[in-house]
Amino acid sequence: MTPGSADTRPPRVLSIAGTDPTGGAGIQADLKTIAAFGGYGMAVVTALVAQNTLGVRSVHPSPAAFLRDQLEAVGDDVQIDAIKIGMLHSQRLIAVVDDWLGQRTGDVVILDPVMVATSGDRLLDAAAEDAVRALCRRADLVTPNLPELAVLVDEPVATSWGAALAQARRLAEASGARVLLKGGHLAGGACPDALVSAAGVVAQIDGARVASTNTHGTGCSLSSAMATLRAAGWEWTAALARAKAWLTGAIAAGAALEVGRGNGPIDHLHELRPALDLRPALDLRPAVTTEAAAAPSTWTERAWTDAAPVRAAVDACALVDGLRTGDLDARWFAWYLAQDALYLGEYARVLARASALAPRAEEQVFWAEAAASAIAVEAELHRTHVDETAPDAAPTTLAYTDHLHAASVRGSYGELVAALLPCFWLYADLGERFADANHDAHPYRDWLATYADPAFAASTRRAIAVVDHAASEASPTERERMRVAFARSMGHELAFFEAPVRAADAHDAADAGGVRARGLV
Repeated sequence: MTPGSADTRPPRVLSIAGTDPTGGAGIQADLKTIAAFGGYGMAVVTALVAQNTLGVRSVHPSPAAFLRDQLEAVGDDVQIDAIKIGMLHSQRLIAVVDDWLGQRTGDVVILDPVMVATSGDRLLDAAAEDAVRALCRRADLVTPNLPELAVLVDEPVATSWGAALAQARRLAEASGARVLLKGGHLAGGACPDALVSAAGVVAQIDGARVASTNTHGTGCSLSSAMATLRAAGWEWTAALARAKAWLTGAIAAGAALEVGRGNGPIDHLHELRPALDLRPALDLRPAVTTEAAAAPSTWTERAWTDAAPVRAAVDACALVDGLRTGDLDARWFAWYLAQDALYLGEYARVLARASALAPRAEEQVFWAEAAASAIAVEAELHRTHVDETAPDAAPTTLAYTDHLHAASVRGSYGELVAALLPCFWLYADLGERFADANHDAHPYRDWLATYADPAFAASTRRAIAVVDHAASEASPTERERMRVAFARSMGHELAFFEAPVRAADAHDAADAGGVRARGLV
């Protein structure tokens, strides 16, 4: 199955690994990752592990005969599109998996060789390590971290990227598998990843290190993402770019989960979360339409109509209603604009990416000018309402910008501009409808005037036209991705408007308990 093919069946991915009762690593992380990428996940348990975010307490391995029963039960009944292998625990269990794979043909196999603990201690004896080296020959892709790579090539742990690349190539030569080399264990702010074959570096994707302790299960999750994307027909390099962008966002969003006291888990569902609404009181039923109502005639009109429940929720949001009436608490507005400043810096970068991808010169100019305007126009609002203290980006801010960057990384012009459009259209719509509420004594008259500006309305109409043109040229699959990108951005907009009120509530609750919350101006 290739991206864009008529076959829309979800990829069926089997995880062979140990458990994690806290849900951040092992089979639990694998199944979440597979689901996050639209796959159907299955699991064969190699070991029951008593662990949490602070460490492993004990391991109860599956009996070898029972492990084989599990593998044969799945394999005899289900067509498997990809197999991800994680913790195997012992030489005896490795031999069972190796023999089972040897009786099959055509499987996509990704091996995440769990061999070294976070403490640096080796988890396997010498015989089991040799068995893992042999198992690498069954894999299409091996995804070791740097300590595990060192064990596989029987060398000291690499301390530079160049040395790590050389080790990865030696492993690829010895095994015949591709190696996904991960730079997360290197010192410094850079965090590159690379695909390496026996011929050398196939592709390298650079990235910045995310300052976070929510890294529990990153290796499991990245390998499962690669397995699912490959099973869906993605080429290896494109799969790595997509998986890396997703993982970066998942790490950044992990702190908001508030799970555990140690190295917390990542948020596997961070890209989907904006579309989820768990509030029982919000009525998201679509508005009733009359038979005489005109049906949407363009792609953007349909997307805007489909977003009616989210738009209604935006209107009902306390911050938006307070902006209209002028009754908004000034602290909320300052918090909102401080986050908006952080958002717009990233938004401008993504607009510049749209300019680079645009197929026509006039669209290249439009997106480039929008990038400059996003900074210049908003800077004046921030100067008048926000103090000089630069806050940390809130989880909602990071989630939104990660979504936009992910759309830009995938390289689809239509998907990217669809993701960008809500930040034009939603604000222009608010500006037009709230214009009558503006007056000289309104405390937020400059905000209202900015988005009621005819020039901004004209830019929005131009953005809508560009997106419609992109949709008309897109394949059905890309138009579906455009729809999802637009809907996710609308969900992020709603979360962005709601975040200041939630921060204020957290602040008030903390003050009541004698603790001052961080981040609220």
